[in-house]
Amino acid sequence: MPSIESTYAILALWAVIGYLAGSIPSGMILAGLMNLGNLREVGSGNIGATNVLRTGNKKAAALTLLFDAAKGAIVVLAARLLAAEDAAQLGALMAFLGHCFPIWLRFKGGKGVATYFGILLAVNWQIGLIACAIWLVAAAITRYSSLAALVTAGWIPLIIGFITNGTMFFLSAVLCFLIFLRHIGNIARLRRGEETKIGAKSV
Repeated sequence: MPSIESTYAILALWAVIGYLAGSIPSGMILAGLMNLGNLREVGSGNIGATNVLRTGNKKAAALTLLFDAAKGAIVVLAARLLAAEDAAQLGALMAFLGHCFPIWLRFKGGKGVATYFGILLAVNWQIGLIACAIWLVAAAITRYSSLAALVTAGWIPLIIGFITNGTMFFLSAVLCFLIFLRHIGNIARLRRGEETKIGAKSV
């Protein structure tokens, strides 16, 4: 069982590492390399996989999803290996914030959903798989990526509270709050019936 306590200096170091890793704009980089145009001018203007999919390039969307998830997962696994569990969870939170508020894009980033899944899978793979299953079911039923993310984020802290020892609860609750915060616009569009469904291209 890994240690769960780090010094303040170690925590600060992994907070910085997590933020900088999370700040890497995978979608923007891939869109540029694959000549997909400026993501800020596509669909919702978001830099995540869902908006990359609106360019019509499924490969780019899949790679964006993979790399955005990997950012969070790698930070967690590296911090757990080199430091301790508290550093891993703090690094995870900062990676999420880095994706949402990247320094390279003037703090205007994505919604953080792929990074969220990468974090969950790395912190506790069973919980991560449950989260993926919830998202897939919700997305299949509703065809809304945003609603599926909100449903998943809302359920995961409750599930953690019931079936684990609670070490992930605080992290999952904070991430849930942040995901709802980042989806305020989506929630408003869902209520008005104006939210774009999965797979719909930009016009």
